[in-house]
Amino acid sequence: MKDFYIADAAKFENATITTYFVLSQLSAREKKGGNGRYLAMTLSDRTGQFEARMWDDFAEALATCTNGCYVKVQGVVSQYQGRYQITLQKMRVAAENEVDDADFQPTTQYDIEALWEELRGFVTSFTNADLKRLVNAFLDDPELGPAFKRAPAAKMLHHAWIGGLLEHVVFLLRLCERVAPQYPEVNRDMLMAGAILHDMGKVRELAWKSSFSYTTEGQLLGHITIVIGLLREKVQQLAPFPEKLRILMEHLILSHHGRFEFGSPKLPMTPEALVFSALDDLEAKMQNMRAEFLKAIESGKAPDEVTDFSRSLERAMLNSKAYLEGQS
Repeated sequence: MKDFYIADAAKFENATITTYFVLSQLSAREKKGGNGRYLAMTLSDRTGQFEARMWDDFAEALATCTNGCYVKVQGVVSQYQGRYQITLQKMRVAAENEVDDADFQPTTQYDIEALWEELRGFVTSFTNADLKRLVNAFLDDPELGPAFKRAPAAKMLHHAWIGGLLEHVVFLLRLCERVAPQYPEVNRDMLMAGAILHDMGKVRELAWKSSFSYTTEGQLLGHITIVIGLLREKVQQLAPFPEKLRILMEHLILSHHGRFEFGSPKLPMTPEALVFSALDDLEAKMQNMRAEFLKAIESGKAPDEVTDFSRSLERAMLNSKAYLEGQS
């Protein structure tokens, strides 16, 4: 097991460490004045990432280390412009038997098997037999099902950890279960089926072996296009399947980002699509907010201070619960 994690960098300031990381980014750059080159890197583990520099004797490291590989390094931890970084003296590729994937991939705080059972319970409760057949065709797929249990929901933003996609979906299903009865126009099973399938394409859009990245298919097509193709394949396998139901499910998936500028090919035009888009946006934003509150705590901010500006939320945030509890 690693004995140094990036989140603990403050405890090791100005110390020399020897440990393992994922090499998330690597590039050779020109030194100022044109006096040779140096290596600029981003190193990662399950607690975060920080910048690294290697100024000398890096020819072998540059030739053998590639983005996404595990590396063993030796270097000095320091601060630069308020952020921790490491200056390396040594770096080499780490062998598979030297590392444990769990040290490098952030993982959901919840029990994955418990989340999976809760998800399957929601599907069992469907009264629409065709939607139940459709969703189970995805979950029982020998490739899609296991990948769905472990996939992150994103590379960097909300639920960017192992099991993040499943966690996000189960939280959405809980919301759907509570909200659907308030709107008689909404078909509860269709809303829930959309919650389960809307991001299914991410199991092929993203890769998550040592670090989170986009596959070539993901970069070229995106998860919405991928899941629409998967849905049509499943519908063909389940034939006969109601054509109107297929169209409505495709629309819900195509419109779930809610707005054209957010990558949605269509705006929500049905009750289920409108409600689901709002719930998906809410659930993602609340997770982003939690992450901002955690970063504020880790940076030493007081309860009455707002967070740093969040690019994803386009604002700074205040933890109202902590603010009230901190009152004298």
